[in-house]
Amino acid sequence: MAKSEFSSIELSRLLYSSSRLLIQQIQLKLNEFGLTYPQFLVLSILWEADGLKVHELGKKLNLDSGTLTPLLKKLESQNILKRKRGEEDERTVTIHLTYPGKSLQSKTMNAVGLLENQLETQMGKEVQKLLPTLEALMNKLTKEILAWKN
Repeated sequence: MAKSEFSSIELSRLLYSSSRLLIQQIQLKLNEFGLTYPQFLVLSILWEADGLKVHELGKKLNLDSGTLTPLLKKLESQNILKRKRGEEDERTVTIHLTYPGKSLQSKTMNAVGLLENQLETQMGKEVQKLLPTLEALMNKLTKEILAWKN
């Protein structure tokens, strides 16, 4: 299989490998706070917009409720967030950060910021240059996948 024949496979391999390496580095920083990377992703969204409904959070993370619910239950058991069922519609669940969940923001973001500085020192502005391209790729792939499902 030549690289030029299947560039999408080569791209997916490179993205997969690089994301794993980067996530491993981030996870090392998160360990001191008792958080996993997926939990950190949930929190990073809630730090920007507390009080989201589960389906809204799932949409932002591209996760279904079957994947998201165990993450939320674990964070709730750690008193980092609270889930509240809707009064009018019990199928609707809203997520709110607790005080400990809110206080984790500055601590974890400072730790992740140190990693960000290390990466910038090692790679310069390459990561910043890649972000718009990767975001556009993700948006196109999301649209394609939705089209394939219909």
